[in-house]
Amino acid sequence: MDTASSPSIAYGFPLSRAAALERLRDFVPAAGAHYARLRNIDRGPGDHQHVSRLSAALRRRLISEDEVISVVLEYHGAAGAEKFVSEVFWRTYWKGWLEQRPSVWLDYLQAVAREAALLDRNPDLARRYLEAVEGRSGIDCFDAWTAELHDTGYLHNWARMQFASIWIFTLSLPWELGAAHMLRRLMDGDPASNTLSWRWVAGLHTVGKTYLADPERIRAMTHGRFSAQGLARKALVPADSIVVPTASTPRAAIRPEPGVPSLLLLTVEDLSLDTLPLADTLLVTALAFLPGESETDRIALSDGLERAGQRWPDAAALGALTADDLSAARALGCQQIVTGFVPVGPIADRLASLRAAAAADGLRLAEHRRGWDARAWPHCRKGFFALKEKIPMLLAASGDAS
Repeated sequence: MDTASSPSIAYGFPLSRAAALERLRDFVPAAGAHYARLRNIDRGPGDHQHVSRLSAALRRRLISEDEVISVVLEYHGAAGAEKFVSEVFWRTYWKGWLEQRPSVWLDYLQAVAREAALLDRNPDLARRYLEAVEGRSGIDCFDAWTAELHDTGYLHNWARMQFASIWIFTLSLPWELGAAHMLRRLMDGDPASNTLSWRWVAGLHTVGKTYLADPERIRAMTHGRFSAQGLARKALVPADSIVVPTASTPRAAIRPEPGVPSLLLLTVEDLSLDTLPLADTLLVTALAFLPGESETDRIALSDGLERAGQRWPDAAALGALTADDLSAARALGCQQIVTGFVPVGPIADRLASLRAAAAADGLRLAEHRRGWDARAWPHCRKGFFALKEKIPMLLAASGDAS
């Protein structure tokens, strides 16, 4: 993916902590009534002025939910910022919900592989899939959104819902392939938010609730840019496909031990551990990272590594960590690997094998779970509104930057 002139910004979306903080300062005045009224307006590529454009930074925690909400609340107050705060909590909800149902992620990965294999055996499905991903469906809004996603790595959140609905109900394509296609291309792609949003549109998240794209609504919310023709009028969901697993307790994490020689491992799940009180307790003798999936991941990781290097200037830089590098960490005296908590998704899948290798090498793999997640995730067991009613309580307990 090409980037804008500044390496810390891709297509106007901040990918460094400094740029994210600057964007937050610029956006705050519009985070109240303006946001509540205009947030769903999709003005097209390069003109997403009614939303914060902080999603790529929040996804990697270059900046935290706590930080963003506290600044917005200070400016607008709880009543004025209610809609913006609620939208930030949707991201928390999706992550907390999936953390308590990891089998949904595994089922999704298996379905993607299964449906991708079917493309080789079903020429008609393969043709329709290619028309969709290449923007040749013949539906003006869908094809324009396909081009925007390809060219910029971004779609307005409202447009993502329309895109998913058309993919599933009008084009009759497997939702899993659509979710995988979008996740690969989004600069702010989050495994939980993306996978579960597609399930929600498809009617698999809340039984009996689907999202059907409407031509008139699309015309209105895009200021007349599109006149979608031939959209499905019914959302057909096979009854036997709706399986919502029972919530389980989120995966436990080993807490970092203070004062113990440590290898700090950065991942795109949390790139600002250096800003937390935790940093004052860590004895970091080595720095390493797990590579991400995209160029935007690489840019954000570079920023995180640079800040960590400034915070712990004497730490040895090991680069991209593999199981074979663990002996180097041991030779430097490291007794534990410390990273931010890695929720369900591809990084967690890779960390599982690293955890086993580290244990065999005498290294404990410790994860720092932020207080924001620890407080909110227990309320993400059901629908979003079960979490929403707890927002005042959660906000009262936030602000410790943990």
